[in-house]
Amino acid sequence: MVLDAQDTVIGWSRTAEELFGYAQDEIIGKPLDTFLPPRQSSGLTAADEPGSALGAPLSGGEIRVAQHSDGRSLLVATAVSSLPGSGTAAHVLVATALESLRLWESRLALLHGLATQSPVGLGIYDTDLRLTWCNAAYEREIGLPFAEFRGLRADELYSEGSFLTESYPNTLDAVMNHVLDTGEPILDLHFRGHPPSDPDVEHLWSCSYYRLQDADGHVFGVCEDAFDITDRYEAQKRLALLVEAGRGIGTVLDVMVTAEEIAEVAVPEFADAVTVDLVEEVVEGEVLGAGGPAGGVLVRVASRSATATGMSEPDESEKPNPPSPVDYPPGSPQLRSLSSGGLVLADDTLVVPLRAGGSPLGLVTFRRAPSVTFDNGEIALADELAARTAVSIDNARRYSRERAASLALQRQLLPRHLPQQTAVDLAYRYLPTDDVTGVGGDWFDVIALSGTRVGLVVGDVVGHGLQAAATMGRLRTTVRALAQLDLSPDELLTRLDDLVGQSAEDLMDAVGPPVEPREDDATGATCLYAVYDPVSRRCTMARAGHLPPAVVDPEGRLSFPDLPAGPPLGLGGLPFESKELELPVGSLIAMFTDGLVETRGRDIDQGLNILGRVLGDRGRSLEELCDRALSELLPYGTTADDTALLLVRTRELDPGHVAHWELPAEPVAVGHARELATGQLREWDLEELTFSTELVVSELVTNAVRHAAGPLQLRLIRDRTLLCEVADAGHTSPHLRHSEEEDEGGRGLFIVAQLVHRWGTRYTESGKTIWTEQVFPSAE
Repeated sequence: MVLDAQDTVIGWSRTAEELFGYAQDEIIGKPLDTFLPPRQSSGLTAADEPGSALGAPLSGGEIRVAQHSDGRSLLVATAVSSLPGSGTAAHVLVATALESLRLWESRLALLHGLATQSPVGLGIYDTDLRLTWCNAAYEREIGLPFAEFRGLRADELYSEGSFLTESYPNTLDAVMNHVLDTGEPILDLHFRGHPPSDPDVEHLWSCSYYRLQDADGHVFGVCEDAFDITDRYEAQKRLALLVEAGRGIGTVLDVMVTAEEIAEVAVPEFADAVTVDLVEEVVEGEVLGAGGPAGGVLVRVASRSATATGMSEPDESEKPNPPSPVDYPPGSPQLRSLSSGGLVLADDTLVVPLRAGGSPLGLVTFRRAPSVTFDNGEIALADELAARTAVSIDNARRYSRERAASLALQRQLLPRHLPQQTAVDLAYRYLPTDDVTGVGGDWFDVIALSGTRVGLVVGDVVGHGLQAAATMGRLRTTVRALAQLDLSPDELLTRLDDLVGQSAEDLMDAVGPPVEPREDDATGATCLYAVYDPVSRRCTMARAGHLPPAVVDPEGRLSFPDLPAGPPLGLGGLPFESKELELPVGSLIAMFTDGLVETRGRDIDQGLNILGRVLGDRGRSLEELCDRALSELLPYGTTADDTALLLVRTRELDPGHVAHWELPAEPVAVGHARELATGQLREWDLEELTFSTELVVSELVTNAVRHAAGPLQLRLIRDRTLLCEVADAGHTSPHLRHSEEEDEGGRGLFIVAQLVHRWGTRYTESGKTIWTEQVFPSAE
């Protein structure tokens, strides 16, 4: 409002009418105290009023109480200003409601904060896309005073840059034009470039663009707000790389593959080139000491570099095959890292040691393009990558070492190869559940016995892994030892059962009464033992809790012999019984463990039916039948239980290679036996063995006549060796003894032992048989 020298209202604005309620024609000519009573001595000014700190106080202002036309009191801030010109005392009175003043000052403070304190860069471009205003954060990003870049276009400020999102235009000007044309705001658009304030480092911003227009819809520009998210983006990249490392490093227990994996993960996302050098002992799976690398010898096992297209590929020129020692130049970062035991940063090269449990495993070298260095966060990331790789490499080294030991154990516990047998043709498969160690508790064996017979064994120990394998080895060794005594299958299992039970008692005596019941690991094991004689074509079997064998005759008919089951080993209480079968030539015997025919999704009867169908294919070889049985019964190549399969096809010894005579238990039988043996050797063209055979026959028949009962039986078998057997009705076994010089006898069996390759005794229901083997002259 405008007042004259007497404070009479001579000018009244529309806003004054809105504030005080008086129309212009009502107030013109009225005194000031009509709506603004005389000053009260409150002493308050606008600067003293609470909230005035939101903005600067009005110059010369006062806080006064005004009267509205409707009688209400209004708290207003007032200020007076003289009108320009001479000879006039008119002045202008400015008044505003105190609430409006505070709101205005608050908005001014808000704008002031955005302009000077906001970390978000704000810039306003006109419709020609030229910068007209920016806040302090934007100014700092450019690195120049606003006056020096006012009026420039965005593409002129950031001449080199690109958006990470491909769905929008690829230049800043194009993005702003799109916003101006459509009015559609664009939010959180990631722009990558080099700011003028930091031209050597690439930054990433989260940018948003929106159109500016007044209340009437007139467009006057576009606003850009940009926040530098470089640090956050790099942290996310490091986290993503660690996640990828968790997925991609250590996927298999193989030292060489693990070394390749860290190179694949790091290139090109983290480095332009990576090499991995390992201590020789690590590659070979040997034990490491706590000191430095043995002899300082490291070999290069992985090398990868980025191509010109940014892809990653192996650098074969840096990785000889097989790995060869690496020769580091004097003073190189690698030698410095080996000497200090820590990581070394040299310009664009970062060397990080690989360590596990205090033992050095090798080095990882990360390289970047010249002048591109590693910051502290990236050094920490490289250290973490190396630590994860070291753990995986050490696990792979331990696995390789333990697997090598396990395979060596397996080679000792299981037959390395099955020698050719006269009695049978053979094929086998062994599949342990523990694919880490490669050994398990199932076993099989083929044992050559006297008289061209063969012992066939399949067994199953409770459990898996090394412990079960060790127990299996103990049982297998015991079975082989007992088999050499030529025991019948039921007698062999009886003695084996006694030994397992005795082992459990010895264990309890050694450790005392346990808190929990303990048993020998062999307790509960099952075993199937069979002896096949190719002369008689008879097969004698007994089992201890094991599945019976499958037998397929030459016509393809399948049967599972009804063998008395017998208890598992170590349980005792029930006897073992044998059953004898006469098998036609070419019969197929399948001995197996339950892991082959019984799985979680299939009962044992279904498995036996599938096995019988496979074995009935007589046109296939034993090896083919083994492969087909595994593929049909274990289609995924794995099983929840160890698996052993032994296939045997029976033969018959040529009757022309067997000579058999029955002799009376009289002294005259000795000479007759020599004549019979000599004549048979002459018929077989084995005269070179006549002298030794005569001595053997004479001694064995003489002992039988003197110390046993008749009738006597003499048998010669021409097989891979010459076998001579003398059977009698006695049950006393002869034994070697040392005769004194004055003794007139007792040297015969000693002489026999010197003449033959080996000799022994086996017992039958009717007596015993003393047998010898002589090697053919051409085989000596």
